[in-house]
Amino acid sequence: TEIYTLSLHDALPISEGCFAGFASPDPRVKELKALEADLKNLINTLNCSPILVRLGWHDSGTFDQRIQSWPQCGGANGAIRFNPEMNFVANTGLARAKGYLDKIGEKYPSVSWADLIQMASAVSVEMAGGPKIPMKYGRLAVTGPEQCAGSTSREGFAANAGLPSPISGPDGKFPCGAATPAAHLRNVFTKKMGFTDQEIVALSGAHTIGRVFKERSGTCPFGYTDACASKYSKSTCVVRADGKPGVGEPGGAAWTKNWLTFDNSYFTQYKLAMEDDHLLWFPTDECLHQDPAFKPIFAKYAESQAAFFEDYAKAHKKLSEVGAKFDPPQGITI
Repeated sequence: TEIYTLSLHDALPISEGCFAGFASPDPRVKELKALEADLKNLINTLNCSPILVRLGWHDSGTFDQRIQSWPQCGGANGAIRFNPEMNFVANTGLARAKGYLDKIGEKYPSVSWADLIQMASAVSVEMAGGPKIPMKYGRLAVTGPEQCAGSTSREGFAANAGLPSPISGPDGKFPCGAATPAAHLRNVFTKKMGFTDQEIVALSGAHTIGRVFKERSGTCPFGYTDACASKYSKSTCVVRADGKPGVGEPGGAAWTKNWLTFDNSYFTQYKLAMEDDHLLWFPTDECLHQDPAFKPIFAKYAESQAAFFEDYAKAHKKLSEVGAKFDPPQGITI
């Protein structure tokens, strides 16, 4: 007769960075928790949540699901900190975001740049009043510019780093060759990156925070400083979710009036954005409430902020993991 026993090692789940049972916690857990606290202080002080969200998105945005090998597939691997990645037109201004993270990153040598960038993005959403993203960590980071995603993963998107373009070119077509903004979004997010229509609309809702600057993209007439700011982006504006003063660097134009507040106003106030010259509304925004498949999702998020937050948190988590290689494979939670 064989007797089988179940040890405590077998019974205990993996959590808090432990591999199982009595295994020691992963040393990165302590650093990740301390890093999270430091990032919250940084964001609260500098009001830099939009650019940190953008840094995380653009690091992930190189991902191409059609490429199987790592790191050639691109994605959330920290490559954006290197040139030529940082030199893409779409990444103009992100060197400042990296600069914000440089000194903090030095304090936590066990945390990879890939984790640092993605944590900063997720914490920024939360600090702006948005949902807490159920993140996991343990991403491996590329070690040099030679590991940046190659041109194959950017086919049709090279001038924009593999990311969506808000407007079409002089020929009426988008960089991928699409004739409509909806087709362009699906070429980037669905064909290249593997996202659904619902996830596209949910992620687009992150435009509720953030700005565009004339000096960075050239897609709006508002630039740096109060003198060139829109009426919603001056240093005297109160736009934070907690009602406290502070805008970070004044200037540029935003999609919403309270562009440091993460809520569903991108969906509820779109008509204002379309009519107000001091707010942004690009063809890639407009198609979300016109395309037959996007439209009902857009309306759902306008009606329910809770539904938007729930779907956004899932989509952001997915975006933060595309192309990532984890150690341990199941990741680390904190």
